[in-house]
Amino acid sequence: MVVSSHLTRLPVLADRCKSMADLKQIQAQLTTLGLAGDSFLVSKLLLFSAISDSGDLNYSQCIFLALTSPSTFVCNTLIRGFSRSRNPNRAISLYIQMLRSHTKPDHLTFPFLAKSCARLASLFLGRGVHCHITRHGHELDLFIVNSLIHMYASCGQMPDARRAFDIIPLPNLVSWNALLDGFAKCEDLVGARGVFDEMPERDVVSWSAMIDGYVKGGDYRAALALFERMQIHGPKPNEITMVSLLCACAHLGVLEKGRSLHQYIKDNNLVQSLAVTTSLVDMYAKCGSIAEAMNVFRSFPAAKTDVLIWNSIIGGLAMQGMARDSVEMFREMLRAGMNPDEITYLGLLSACAHGGFVGEAWEFFGSIREQGLRPHVEHYACMVDVLGRAGRMEEAYELVRTMPMEPSGSLLGALLSACQTHGWMELGEVVGKKLVALEPEHDGRYVGLSNVLAGSERWEDAKKMREEMEKRGVRKAPGRSEIEVGGALQRFIAHDMSHPDSNEVYWMLSFVTKEMKMELESFTSELLLE
Repeated sequence: MVVSSHLTRLPVLADRCKSMADLKQIQAQLTTLGLAGDSFLVSKLLLFSAISDSGDLNYSQCIFLALTSPSTFVCNTLIRGFSRSRNPNRAISLYIQMLRSHTKPDHLTFPFLAKSCARLASLFLGRGVHCHITRHGHELDLFIVNSLIHMYASCGQMPDARRAFDIIPLPNLVSWNALLDGFAKCEDLVGARGVFDEMPERDVVSWSAMIDGYVKGGDYRAALALFERMQIHGPKPNEITMVSLLCACAHLGVLEKGRSLHQYIKDNNLVQSLAVTTSLVDMYAKCGSIAEAMNVFRSFPAAKTDVLIWNSIIGGLAMQGMARDSVEMFREMLRAGMNPDEITYLGLLSACAHGGFVGEAWEFFGSIREQGLRPHVEHYACMVDVLGRAGRMEEAYELVRTMPMEPSGSLLGALLSACQTHGWMELGEVVGKKLVALEPEHDGRYVGLSNVLAGSERWEDAKKMREEMEKRGVRKAPGRSEIEVGGALQRFIAHDMSHPDSNEVYWMLSFVTKEMKMELESFTSELLLE
């Protein structure tokens, strides 16, 4: 009678479980009553310990191992938990154990296995899971096929993802979105747009995936253009949409468009989450409005900030040449109890390069390891830039010579620039030749080496380098610039006449050039008279 009463009460308690402490008390009662092997009651506990954010997967596995014959539902619960964990391979291991114990998988087993393969980016395991899906007769299950589309896309196998999609008799919106997102994440924007245009219906996920695909693929104008169409024909954007759009504005440097998006967020009562706030800070900083970036940063509760938003403001201040403010912001970050990461130190070293803070740069560079982090080649490149700008060429060269990894193109480029600035032409020639060998398709590397040779008055060698560039079919990219006028982005390319106002632009350029020459001649004459 007592056991029967407990059997009625324990499932209710398991459903109301809010912490691992509650769960352990319930499990203790199960053990005391001899019910530790009851698959139904144990499955209730596993749902919390394996799936809940406050659960404990290792403890879940201990509960699982105590069962003599776990049900398919119990196995699925733990596989689901493992698929979300830091070690999704444990889901695959449990599935193998499940098969060995002759526990038959069902239609709920395979989506979590496919998710695990996607997170592992393992095509080999994914195809194995696909074979088991077919063997067990679930190849037309919509939920399972959608997970296969996502898995193949995560492994970069869009032809396989498309084949999985094409076998579905009636794909739903989730199917279409999975295929679209796959093409977008594989940076096949033509394929993604083809799917987007083909979709019978679209939701905010569809629009956001296509916009984000354009942003990740570097086609920022297309992202903003699609958003304009979304405002007319699509659903209301969400946080993910706005983050992508603000990123596009940051890369294009279109401040007015960024401001209009900020106003749109306010007018439509969209949640200004930490991710959106960080994107706003980054956009304003990269567009040159550091005051607005600081206002947005200060408006967010300090207790809810993370390292990403601090990195955005520290890097933004450095980018705008406000080196001392950037360093002070880092000090404030530490006082707030926030731990810096590798990106933080990149921003700091960039600030030191702009401000000429060599001593502080060495201090920050040494702090990277003290924080338990590992300096990457980008940190060495920033440090070389710091030393090169300060004219401390011996230290810069010694740092490059002793660094524990091969130098990158950006690092050698910083060293080459310093060599040119400070007249270290012999070292510049050595570095320039390494750069050409490292990046033979980069036009700037040939030009840089040619300039070094010309700086040593080796005109014939400089000419030969230009000829070598032409011989290899490497063409110098024309100079280009962009400016936002009246909220619209205007693009100019050297010697290009395609802009509708080209005649006026070139007339004004000629006028300004003449005025500058006249001012220079006047200034020179005044100096001679003195």
